[in-house]
Amino acid sequence: MQLPYVYRVTKYDPADRDEHGHYTGSEDTAGDHGEVEASYLRAVAAFAGDTGVGHLAVREPQIPSFAHFGAEPPVDGFGLDGLFPDGPAGFHDGAEVPLETGLRLVRAMLRDNGAWCRLEVEGVFAVHVGWDQYLYISSSRPCEEALARTRQLGLFPERLNTSPYAFEAEEEEQTAQRPGDDAFWAELRRAVVTGRAGILEETYLEGASRWHHLTGDTIDPVRAGLAPRARLAVWPPLSTDIDAVLRALPADGLVEGVWQDGDGTIRSAIVEEDECPELTARISRARAAALLSVYAGERVPLCTAVMPDDDGILRARWRTEPTPSDRDWALRRPQG
Repeated sequence: MQLPYVYRVTKYDPADRDEHGHYTGSEDTAGDHGEVEASYLRAVAAFAGDTGVGHLAVREPQIPSFAHFGAEPPVDGFGLDGLFPDGPAGFHDGAEVPLETGLRLVRAMLRDNGAWCRLEVEGVFAVHVGWDQYLYISSSRPCEEALARTRQLGLFPERLNTSPYAFEAEEEEQTAQRPGDDAFWAELRRAVVTGRAGILEETYLEGASRWHHLTGDTIDPVRAGLAPRARLAVWPPLSTDIDAVLRALPADGLVEGVWQDGDGTIRSAIVEEDECPELTARISRARAAALLSVYAGERVPLCTAVMPDDDGILRARWRTEPTPSDRDWALRRPQG
């Protein structure tokens, strides 16, 4: 839902922009970790207060996968340390946090600590942090007092039509998103029992995945331990022909190696060609392994799904890339 009042809040004076809107002044694009940063956070609090918001929902959370492009060095924990009562596991899509925690997340994003998310109250309020200390605040109310307070803090609120970081569904027509419901898990159990499926990839944050070994005995505990709204990808069993897997390592480019350690744990690593010797050493000691492409169009699991909420409703906005099996499911599902 597009909110009617959208403001870009920055430390950059609009008088110092050229005819294309590019800033030409002397303000540094890095954060000061001091009074200016504190002013940003006070501005968010003022807009939230004007809107009547005391809690925010985390949407589409992410952390860097294997590359960091922030303006500042990455920090341990991606800026999440101490923010959630149950630790980093609390950073998931749909998590509700008090405004104080939301402000600390905004601070971590302003500092480019690594963690990023949209902070929203559906149909009421939204906070998005962009590059170079650009902050976007959307509200269902005009927030006149917050605007005045923001100017008093030395920041510049500018009215926009929309936040460039607002969530947008893909424009092209899509296959319906399959939920990870009882029917999905029943079909997955059949695939595991018949030997067609063997591992499950759980993307619990954009940029972070866990791998699970699937057997008839592990399916239920794996399902119970998944992160809320996780994206799922089902893959064939790993190969026990370790020599064949090693021979398939590419001479250049990126590849993801997935292997099962001696203790049964499934591990993975995305490596470039110069890191292949280390991956070779790990896979050589593994019980079973596989190589997966990391390139779009070449990475095709057996099927995918997104976990619904406890009430069975699929509220996650992010999607999986549909596989042939997913398209077949979409054709078979009841309509209306």
